[in-house]
This record gives sequence, C-alpha cells and structure tokens, in this order.
Amino acid sequence: MTDSTRTTSAWAAWPLDREIVLARVIDAPRDAVFAAWTDPEQLVVWFGPEGLAIETREIDVTPGGVWRFDMVGADVRYDNRMRFLRIEPPYLIEVEHGSDKDDDPGMFRMLVTFDAQSDGKTVLTLRQLHPTRAQRDESVGFGAVEYGQQTLDKLARHLASRRR
Repeated sequence: MTDSTRTTSAWAAWPLDREIVLARVIDAPRDAVFAAWTDPEQLVVWFGPEGLAIETREIDVTPGGVWRFDMVGADVRYDNRMRFLRIEPPYLIEVEHGSDKDDDPGMFRMLVTFDAQSDGKTVLTLRQLHPTRAQRDESVGFGAVEYGQQTLDKLARHLASRRR
C-alpha cells in the first residue's frame, strides 16, 4: 500500500461539508515529525494554540489509549480528551477529539497524515470530520483554522529547536 492509498479509502466517503483540513510542510524528516506526535514528552511541549499551555492528566499514545488534558491560558481552561483509534508509524494517526465528557456532542474525528518529501521535509495534513455541518461551521467561527495553524507553527518551531 502506498502512502497516498493508505488513507484514501477510509476517508473518501466523508462528507466534505463537515471537514476542516489543514496542511503544512515541516522542515524535518517524517520520522521526527511522527515522533513529535507520539512521544508524550514532546507532544505536551508544542501542542495547542499560542498562549495556551498543556496540563496532562493522563496520556497513553497507543491504539485505544487516551490523552486527557487541559489547555490553559491566563483566563481560560479547556478540558480535552483524545482517544487514539489508529496509529500506523510513520504514516498516520487517527483520533477522536473533544472535551473530557463522555457524552460530548462536539466530539470529532481527526486524521493526521505524514508524507515524506524527497528533500527530507514532511507534508503534514490534519483532517477533522465534525458530526454535523453546523458543528464544523461553529468550530471554524471559533477559530479552529487559525488555532490549528498556530499549533502547526509551534510544532515546526519545536522540531527546528531539536535540530540545533
């Protein structure tokens, strides 16, 4: 199975009007970018938008594992839970992501793929599938795209600092 067909079949049927897609070329090898997403010590350093710190309550980055954490800023605290559904090194990570509530109606599915470029850089694509178009639109209005880009910027800076 090639890198491009690895994710196409499972996601091809997803309704695009419920999806948010972010992509970024990261100046680091795919293995390093993948490790930044799966190593708990690295993940808590860079994950989340600018101005928010991560406080982890539980983390198990394995299929079926859970990461329960808060994003904390000066006047805000957002509880989060990620359940890792699928991890295929170094190609993809699939999670359910939402608040740390069992009945969160805003829980969405997220797929992160890692594609190696011939120049040693990595194309990271992050897809979110929301339960409804209205939920997707609400997330976009809240700043999901901007905050997602800030998160990917922090990832790129984190990886650059590890190369020094």
